[in-house]
Amino acid sequence: MNDITMIGHISRDIMIYKSDEVRLTGGPVIYSSAAASRSGKKIQVITSASLDADKELDGMRTNGVDVIRLDSTATTSIENIYFSADKEKRKVTLLSQADPFTIESLPETDSTIYHLAGLFRGEIPDNFIPYLAEKGKVGIDVQGLLRCSEEGKLLFKDWDSKKELLPKITYLKTDAAEAEILTGETDREKAAYILASWGAEEVMVTHNTEVIVLVDGKIYKAPFAPANLSGRTGRGDTTFAAYLAWRLDHDPEESVRYAAALCSIKMESPGPFSGTIENVKARMVKDR
Repeated sequence: MNDITMIGHISRDIMIYKSDEVRLTGGPVIYSSAAASRSGKKIQVITSASLDADKELDGMRTNGVDVIRLDSTATTSIENIYFSADKEKRKVTLLSQADPFTIESLPETDSTIYHLAGLFRGEIPDNFIPYLAEKGKVGIDVQGLLRCSEEGKLLFKDWDSKKELLPKITYLKTDAAEAEILTGETDREKAAYILASWGAEEVMVTHNTEVIVLVDGKIYKAPFAPANLSGRTGRGDTTFAAYLAWRLDHDPEESVRYAAALCSIKMESPGPFSGTIENVKARMVKDR
């Protein structure tokens, strides 16, 4: 039995800042699986990509992740043009997109948590939520519900099914901007309470300064404290997956601190998290 099964597309990312251009394979499942597997959990990834992308999945396999690639006519590719050194402001263009997932195409799997880690709306249909909620706990990043692409250009739209499907979600992750789209509330804590009132059991809201989690009516928070932001890409994916992995065996307070510390380490170098549990525990003490 897997601890977490993650479902989502990989992405051939093109990242441009000033005159620098970096190309690498990213996507939520890349960053999420590294954080969770290196936190000692048994992780499975189900992704959709073309045959020529299979070698790009080897980094996950090296981390001990069970990777299942569903054949696709294309592999997702995204261009990110950054306008600020902190990489908070960017232009996102979808260059190509892998085939969407369907329930019929899902292989048989048994997991404690099913983490839906989509990049764009339509990648993972809404009917996955009630289907997987019958099999285990569902964790979802709302990025894959709100982010839309029209003629390749990125825009965000509210999720029409939120009040119907949030009660079936155990772990909900959003960033501050996405929380405002869903709730109309700019205050992150107030937005978390609204999302919980609509049925989500545990609500995470990330911001460039900190991560908060609302559980059973109580807010837990921990700061991000990276020495630099060279590995900023994948911050939210890494934080959420680290929280899910640690939360399987720990309380919310320790889990949010663990997630923030792990992601702070990750943000100090490009690519997925490559450290150890011991590194993270030491950082938790340092950043406390």
